[in-house]
Amino acid sequence: MLQSLYIKNYALIESLEINFSTNFSIITGETGAGKSILLGALGLVLGNRADLSTLKDKEQKCIIEAHFAIANYNLKQLFESLDLDYDDNTIIRREILPSGKSRAFVNDSPVNLQELQELGNYLIDIHSQFQTRNIINEEYQIDLLDKVANNESTIQKFQSELKNYKAFQSELKKIVSEKETLGKEQEYNLFLYEELEKAKLKVGEQEELETESEKLNNVEFLKENISKVIAISNQEEIGLLANLKEVKSSLQKIASISPEFNELNERITVSLIEIEDIIAENESLAEKLIDDPSRTELVNSKLQVIYDLQKKHQVSSIEELLQIQENLEQKVVKFDDIDSLIKRLENQILSSKEILDKQALIITEARQKAAKIFIVQITEIITQLGMPDAQFEFEITPTEIYNKFGKDQINLLFSANKGSKLEPIKKVASGGEMSRIMLSIKAVLTDYSKLPTIIFDEIDTGVSGEIALKMAEIMKKMSDKMQVFAITHLPQIASKGNQHYKVFKITQNNDTISEIKLLTEQERVVEIAEMLSGKNISESAIIHAKALLN
Repeated sequence: MLQSLYIKNYALIESLEINFSTNFSIITGETGAGKSILLGALGLVLGNRADLSTLKDKEQKCIIEAHFAIANYNLKQLFESLDLDYDDNTIIRREILPSGKSRAFVNDSPVNLQELQELGNYLIDIHSQFQTRNIINEEYQIDLLDKVANNESTIQKFQSELKNYKAFQSELKKIVSEKETLGKEQEYNLFLYEELEKAKLKVGEQEELETESEKLNNVEFLKENISKVIAISNQEEIGLLANLKEVKSSLQKIASISPEFNELNERITVSLIEIEDIIAENESLAEKLIDDPSRTELVNSKLQVIYDLQKKHQVSSIEELLQIQENLEQKVVKFDDIDSLIKRLENQILSSKEILDKQALIITEARQKAAKIFIVQITEIITQLGMPDAQFEFEITPTEIYNKFGKDQINLLFSANKGSKLEPIKKVASGGEMSRIMLSIKAVLTDYSKLPTIIFDEIDTGVSGEIALKMAEIMKKMSDKMQVFAITHLPQIASKGNQHYKVFKITQNNDTISEIKLLTEQERVVEIAEMLSGKNISESAIIHAKALLN
């Protein structure tokens, strides 16, 4: 339940703090006094979007803080799911900074608006005038039947399976589309893949072939120059080797004379060994150089295949061609496997559909039973509100279309008079009838909802006299099970509260400020008398007010 509300720098409110009690509380005040401001502030605590224009002083931040006693409402699991610290006495604070930035805290832990709204749904139901027409919405009608049927856990399972079902459908649609695309490309992809596979490409092969091709295409030139090297090196007496050996022999003779000559001798020895090795390798290479036109053609042909493939696929290396080959292989194989994947998804969809249909049937049957119970209960209450001939009927039609609540199409039919045909409630119920019907629904749901607090904002619109008194008695009875607030202009309802708060405006330092106070018994008499007769309170109005309060 809502224990207290603190508001600072919001609309016409400079600063106020008000404590609330259990049972049935009344809030009254002249039009424009600030009752809607209270609801607006409370709405911010429950996650409504902030508006910078609501700051009274644009230079100061706005603070709204609400304290809730929630020990009896089994909300620990909800707090865990929202990753919030639970406390039996939970504090929700909302701040709007002059910059326009908004911050929210639950038990001093920062939260976002979505989390605040989700938590707020379990704390307070603010029923404003325009929400009375919610009853004409099919989703609202489904929700109230599900509350009576206690369908929450079944619907959660249904929604979880529906999520799977839609995921399977989405995947199937994607795969079928992919199959169509791959089907158009399959023949070409297969051709490209087989062309690359036939080339038998290997990493590093291109470089090896290019080197070999260069040699094969220059055999005569290579032979000519290698022969010259060998000839110059091996000529007797004047050849390179003979001269180097002569130099080595001379240096060897003087090597022992000094370290410098010994070093020169060692260096010429090493050089001679290197030169001899170079000449021997040239001789070996000369033996291997063979003018082989067939090998030349084979190497050049393989290189041309590689160059053509690189040009076709717009790449410059064999590694890139091999990657393309792998990608093409995956597409070819995937196309071959796609039919089995489609079949598997179709089976998953059928299986999921069977589960959904079974769960939807359980939900439908529970709603049909709940509808009978609900109609008995609402008829009993609406009779007290001056509509003894009112009739209700839920038209529950199972369809083949899944929605987040099952497969049902629901329509609440209504007739206010005997002999009148039952019609959709949105077509035949007047404003005053809507108010009484909605109050009756809220009264019925008191037995099925674990909500701590409900606020009725002028639900008495369009009614008066004895009916207003009956509405007050119903709200008072509701307050035995939950905290009930009624914002009203009717003295019949105001007189039935356990406590009575008045919202009023004062002028202070040329500034208009809204205030709220808990009325004493005598102040209640005056307030209700004023509601009966206006500002000029008559003696009869005082007597009538006391009679209503008693």
